[in-house]
Amino acid sequence: MSSEPTDRATAGTRLGEPLPHGLLDPAEKLGPAQLRELQSTRLRATLRHAYDNVEAYRKKFDEAGLRPEDCASLDDLARFPFTTKADLRDNYPFGMFAVPMDQVRRVHASSGTTGLPTVVGYTENDLSMWSDVVARSIRAAGGRPGHKVHISYGYGLFTGGLGAHYGAERAGCTVIPASGGMTARQVQIIQDFKPEIIMVTPSYMLTLLDEFERQGVDPRGTSLRVGIFGAEPWTEEMRREIEERMDIHAVDIYGLSEVIGPGVAQECVETKDGLHVWEDHFYPEVVDPITGEPLPEGEEGELVFTSLTKEALPIIRYRTRDLTQLLPGTARPAFRRIQKITGRSDDMIILRGVNVFPSQIEEIVLRTPGVAPHFQIRLTKRGRMDHMEVVVEARPDAGAALREEAARSIATGVKDGVGISVEVTVVEPDTVERSVGKIRRVRDLRAE
Repeated sequence: MSSEPTDRATAGTRLGEPLPHGLLDPAEKLGPAQLRELQSTRLRATLRHAYDNVEAYRKKFDEAGLRPEDCASLDDLARFPFTTKADLRDNYPFGMFAVPMDQVRRVHASSGTTGLPTVVGYTENDLSMWSDVVARSIRAAGGRPGHKVHISYGYGLFTGGLGAHYGAERAGCTVIPASGGMTARQVQIIQDFKPEIIMVTPSYMLTLLDEFERQGVDPRGTSLRVGIFGAEPWTEEMRREIEERMDIHAVDIYGLSEVIGPGVAQECVETKDGLHVWEDHFYPEVVDPITGEPLPEGEEGELVFTSLTKEALPIIRYRTRDLTQLLPGTARPAFRRIQKITGRSDDMIILRGVNVFPSQIEEIVLRTPGVAPHFQIRLTKRGRMDHMEVVVEARPDAGAALREEAARSIATGVKDGVGISVEVTVVEPDTVERSVGKIRRVRDLRAE
């Protein structure tokens, strides 16, 4: 991959190199002890703010027999109750807000496809902090002042588009607010406007790559040098696929609307070894998804976040349902890392007693010759038994023999690696549902 500076890059900031010390935020220069002291101070203030201003939190704390002052250290946080998506929905739309509405400058919300949307509010300070952490993330990914950032996250109530937009502007970048959709036009804009950075879901990046190739344009010859991908789980195999086909650095960004939006954690381009959590604003824990007990560093479990500086919607021990592990910091030593999200506890498929995650299937598909990265898992009933079919697209140049071999290879890989038997159907190119936003990997047809 190219790491040469582009025309508008500032001197001495070759893509893929560590961020110069002078461009680090003050918090990125803290030592571990200084960071822990800052976290402790901010945590106590957040607990007090939530208790005093949000009835739902006050009730939870009182029922647990806890007051904010009972959190004397960071370890004491584990005594406090969790917050879940159900809490936000039970208090829909604004019942979890901790400030009067005349102090709320913006509202975002989840899609609400599985129930009432979760609603998030932001004060002026919240919006400024959000811009700061996204700007920090872009710099960690290799972005510099003067770079052009093509944003293909959706704009609107979804936090991705506007979160990336204001963060890129705060980083001193030029924003190209493409949003999602109109894929052919996006390819043309990338060729004409020559951005160095793209921010998009990894699944839609694959759709863009297909469109480049459909138009006869070599995607490795574009101006893009860094892709910042988030909003859905993606694998190392998908990273390799994107980097090879696009000749860019592919790095991960993490966030969720209930915590702030994108910018909670970011992978550094020089290491690509997991996402550093911006712990001066978001305190992470990993807990056992069944018992809720905290797990030590290195053990996989469910990611839990407590906000440390949010005003409109303080969030206390929010259960993300994302599965990962906490590890020591590397490129940013004071900040712990989370590994790539392997899946969500509520996305887990239980098939004939075996736990299956879509990411496990994706890894096998992506290493199989003759098929494209576009696939979907379809769940049906065969008699009394659950049945899984993996529908995957063939590559345009794959003949009948290669397609048959790919189907056998995927079925064998799932049987050997996951422990279940599945049906694999290889279909014509461009027939599997494409993604403009978050990809829909699983169709559960068992109740239809």
